[in-house]
Amino acid sequence: MSLSILIVEDEPSIAETILYACHAEQMQAKHVVLGQQALDILKRQSFDMVILDIGLPDMTGFEVCKQLRRFCNTPVLFLTARNHEVDRILGLEIGADDYVTKPFSPREVVARIKAIQRRLHPDIEPVVAGFQLDEQSSRIYYQQQLLQLTRYEFLLLKTLISQPHRVFSRTTLMDTVWQSAEDSMERTVDTHVKTLRNKLREISLTHNLPGTSFIVTHRGMGYSLLP
Repeated sequence: MSLSILIVEDEPSIAETILYACHAEQMQAKHVVLGQQALDILKRQSFDMVILDIGLPDMTGFEVCKQLRRFCNTPVLFLTARNHEVDRILGLEIGADDYVTKPFSPREVVARIKAIQRRLHPDIEPVVAGFQLDEQSSRIYYQQQLLQLTRYEFLLLKTLISQPHRVFSRTTLMDTVWQSAEDSMERTVDTHVKTLRNKLREISLTHNLPGTSFIVTHRGMGYSLLP
């Protein structure tokens, strides 16, 4: 899933590091320096996460979080240079979801973002070869980007994701995916695999992944998601 992140941090070097880490994970990230800027933006635009420094020039991150909680429930990850227990407790009590103490690894920040999102969206299953499956809403994400799928494309890809190394014969896929369809033929599987490959290739090219394999063909046997 492509996440949108608002970074509220007045130290350029720290902000640039977090921006780079987010972009590397295909997250959309925006940076502001002041707490009031963040509040104004959040009143107009929704984000999946706010990364919020406690020591801002115009107000504390605690105050930003308090005001934020009056009008939205966007998850907040605090950045703090202070390692005092009372600060951590206060941050959690006023509505933060987690915190990171400076200095920190950008990978840790990204890991905490993903952990918070998993807690908030438990129906989205873990990544398999760049895919995420949201059973409840019948959605599949590839490289954190939502795939625009037809009903049978969704069911076909869902089946392949369920056992990524298994080779599914055309007959098995027909029986699993096209149970209620009338007059369907095995050639239908090939056609849908082709359209899925095109959609996956389009996303991969935007992320500079031209060498990625899409739905492996096993001659005379069928298809699998992974070799």
